[in-house]
Amino acid sequence: MNNSATLSRGEQEGTVLRIEKSSIHDGSGLRTVVFLKGCPLRCMWCATPESQSSKPEIGYSREKCTLCGECLQACPEGVLSFGEDGIVIDRTACTGCFACVESCPEGALEAYGKRMAVSELMHEVEKDEVFYFHSGGGVTISGGEPLVQPAFARQILKGCRERGIHTALESCFYNSWEDVEKVLPYLDLLYVDFKHPRSEEHRRLTGVGNGRIKENIEKADRQAADFDFVIRMPLIPGLNDSRADLEETSAFIGTLRHLDGFELLTYHRLGVGTYPKLGRTYALKDLRAPGEEYMKEKAGVVAAENPGLRVTVNGVSID
Repeated sequence: MNNSATLSRGEQEGTVLRIEKSSIHDGSGLRTVVFLKGCPLRCMWCATPESQSSKPEIGYSREKCTLCGECLQACPEGVLSFGEDGIVIDRTACTGCFACVESCPEGALEAYGKRMAVSELMHEVEKDEVFYFHSGGGVTISGGEPLVQPAFARQILKGCRERGIHTALESCFYNSWEDVEKVLPYLDLLYVDFKHPRSEEHRRLTGVGNGRIKENIEKADRQAADFDFVIRMPLIPGLNDSRADLEETSAFIGTLRHLDGFELLTYHRLGVGTYPKLGRTYALKDLRAPGEEYMKEKAGVVAAENPGLRVTVNGVSID
């Protein structure tokens, strides 16, 4: 199915990072979460750096590598070589064929992403239909940023809707409105990440301003009578958690008429170990995850400014 020549007429193919089953954190019930590759943001705290590039990538673990050289021999492009600290990968020339990954006897190399057709992906989704219906769950499209691949994401959501499967989308909303609007008719639930209320700080923390994001949120709000609409904010200590930050965020979400909830997400360090596998350095290496009371206190600021709005921490009500 990975050869585009085998695709049925009009079928899309996209780059999938991974498919996680039986999730309970990305919508109601048991869910299959489809992570697509590619993201226009570069958040300093990103927990999935392997999702940022739209292309398949190779991860390398030096501690597992025995320097046997099997990967060098397997690579058809010759983009691997020996260096002072193990294997060196020319990532600009790598085509993502993953011949090196398949040849590695120690598992020191791993694949991040693969090309899939919609029909291939839907075949995986359909395996768990019985669990969706019994638990009230469904399918969530996440990333990266799924709307980097708008046609692919739209066909997945459309396919789920046609099968009666509950659909959810997680987006940063730094997209064209045209791409956003095309997926809205196929959504039961929309999550939008809101990183910082001030555009200049948003740019410093993520690489882009938030003007487009706010505009898309306001436009989606006008259509949100047809789906559940939740704004999420990853709370990063010292970066977007001041009272002023939360009050400005509260003022913005207070202008939305159809918002169903606001969720604070606790900062965590689960993706820190992936950075060196990609030859990168994590920017917030000394930052630690906050505690439960801290999160409840911050959520209380938003709740006080927006009485009647359901405010949660990691999906759990603070009441």
